[in-house]
Amino acid sequence: MSPKSAPIRMKGPVSTQPATALLSRPVAAVVTLLALAGVAEVVPGFTRIRLLGEPAASSVPEPVGVLPPVLSVGQAELETETRSRPELAQPEHVELPTGSQGPIAKKVGGAELPALDAEKPPVPLEDAATLRGFYRALSRTRAKEAGAVTRVVHFGDSIVTSDYVSGTLRRKLQKQFGDAGHGFVLLANAWPAYFHNDVSRFASSGWLVSRIVGPLAPDGLYGLGGVSFRAPPGSRARVGTAKSGNYGRAVSRFTVAYVKEPAGGKAKLLVDGALKVELDTSAPATQVAYEELQVPDGEHELELVTTQGVTRGFGVVLERDVPGVVLDAIGIQGARVRFLDKQDDAHWAETLKWRKPDLLIYEFGANESGDGFAYPMDEYQRTMKEVLEQGRRALPDAGCLVMAAMDRAEKKGTQLSTMPVIPALVTEQRKAAKAVGCAFFDTYKAMGGAGSMAAWVERGLGQADLTHPTGVGSEVLANWIYRALLSGFDEYEKTGTK
Repeated sequence: MSPKSAPIRMKGPVSTQPATALLSRPVAAVVTLLALAGVAEVVPGFTRIRLLGEPAASSVPEPVGVLPPVLSVGQAELETETRSRPELAQPEHVELPTGSQGPIAKKVGGAELPALDAEKPPVPLEDAATLRGFYRALSRTRAKEAGAVTRVVHFGDSIVTSDYVSGTLRRKLQKQFGDAGHGFVLLANAWPAYFHNDVSRFASSGWLVSRIVGPLAPDGLYGLGGVSFRAPPGSRARVGTAKSGNYGRAVSRFTVAYVKEPAGGKAKLLVDGALKVELDTSAPATQVAYEELQVPDGEHELELVTTQGVTRGFGVVLERDVPGVVLDAIGIQGARVRFLDKQDDAHWAETLKWRKPDLLIYEFGANESGDGFAYPMDEYQRTMKEVLEQGRRALPDAGCLVMAAMDRAEKKGTQLSTMPVIPALVTEQRKAAKAVGCAFFDTYKAMGGAGSMAAWVERGLGQADLTHPTGVGSEVLANWIYRALLSGFDEYEKTGTK
């Protein structure tokens, strides 16, 4: 579930593979049942559901949670238009609550809330020295060197999908160091909760999507945002500068990320209603391509209109030719960090090199906590390390920051307590970050540790689902990350380590 939900209807998945008798539903059901029976025989946590033998005696508690579903190959249809919804935007100024917001079930753990607006975050960045590449870029940006744009790519699950923490972090960095553009946005809302602050967007219905959370693209090409879009003739997508507020009001160039392929379609690119490019996406072989359109720095809107065949694309980047910060919020609803590895490896590396970020942020854990211990912790660390290492290989000079999972509460009777998997996840996230050479921010500890989500809900910082922050809560988290990053930057500047 996401903190902000827009009424987007989706149809699908629509299979792109030929149907055969072996893929029929009855056969698939039998195969699935036998597979589950096999899992129950070999996985200790599933002994109570064994079908082929007597349950084995064990004093180890049964793991909580279920594995995510196996993802099929295909497409889903977006049945609802994508529209800008200013009522979902994070206010530019957020008042922090000073007291309890209402009654709540009895808390277990007795967590005390840290100071919400202190000058320093409750916990420091761990291994902040690994962010030298990011701080080096930020130093050039602060000095207003020509072309000194510092880029941040912020990956995450539903919190980032709604541009909660990422949106506030973008604003704070741009206020301090300069606004170099909004960054990357998807062509259309691939999930009900997809939203970005400080940008205007529209897309017609009827787009077909494959996503790293399913249904999957057979070639593993999803672009930066984890989504591959296919649009029939007459489809439209518009993205432009914000219509109000102090952020996102100017752009100097739009860059459209799309795919050239056999039998690719044609599209028109218009800026402020005037035709600029006739785009032909047909090619002998499949390849990712980029179309850049320069515009006078200011308020503008880009429109893509498909005219012939089926056109495949990923998203649009908005940037400015001035020193400043750009933050790409890459939120993927329902994702686990290991899902980033669904991309074709070579394509993923080239995509990261194309954006040239100076800092990669990874903020996952909510969906992993739903899996519980059904997904082994050693496997979680291993697969997370593989994702972090992919980023490291593609961008050896960039900084890397892992944000630990937030606390998540579960209700038992009239009591609320931290889900046991949360501290285990945080431990493995820290180990993975350390092994790969990434900085680490212990979000769980910063919130107050065990029992903190219950305290956050009581204060109005956490949602009633006991998982996500409210808008105010996300403001608090973003403040902490911003201040932790700047504390590391100040130390970098003092030491003169360039």
